[in-house]
Amino acid sequence: MYDPTVARLTYRALLGRRRAAILFLLPGLLLVIATAVRVLNGADDQVAADLLGGFGLATMVPLIGVIAGTGAIGPEIDDGSIVYLLSKPVKRTTIITTKLYVAIAVTMVFSAVPTLIAGFILNGNGQQVAVAYTVAALVASIAYSALFLLLGTVSRHAVVIGLVYALVWEALFGSLISGARTLSVQQWALALAEKVTGDGLVHSDVALPTATVLLVAVTLGATWFAGHKLRTLKLAGEE
Repeated sequence: MYDPTVARLTYRALLGRRRAAILFLLPGLLLVIATAVRVLNGADDQVAADLLGGFGLATMVPLIGVIAGTGAIGPEIDDGSIVYLLSKPVKRTTIITTKLYVAIAVTMVFSAVPTLIAGFILNGNGQQVAVAYTVAALVASIAYSALFLLLGTVSRHAVVIGLVYALVWEALFGSLISGARTLSVQQWALALAEKVTGDGLVHSDVALPTATVLLVAVTLGATWFAGHKLRTLKLAGEE
């Protein structure tokens, strides 16, 4: 379920001048920090894991997910331009899945790619740290995109809610309250990174089987609900 026209419009909206500047900011900052750390500290596997986990996966990936996920549909609903798409002979589920694909692609490019580059800068992928966190970023990109796309369909304050989730729940509560980590996309993705490294550098509070089930369930559930919300959205004249 993919529509090229919907995809083109969504890419254009996400990669407009203002959003593109924000999307490039965080990856650029990660690469600058990684370069500075390597120059000042040398290659250190634990430092690389701490930076990629603490800034990359815990901060950069969810924030980019917020921008891409909510930006894929939220502004169109807010300004009413979604009516243009809904009036076309395109299934509403196809609109949602296409926008999800675009959001995932944008999130992956702007989070997983710089994570991989930063990992090689930090320690040359020693102990598979760069690859581990890249895998985590790729998987987290899918779940975050689905979650924040859903937010964009149900709330006019999707960006604010997304930022609260990313910065307060994931980054703050997730680091302080053990129970909150079970419901954290970051921890689910870390379970995969832990499997790749397998040497104690990366640790997740969620077992890999549980993390896998939760990642799939959240992604599919959020996508279904977003599609349901769009299907029940009424156009003028339909009532």
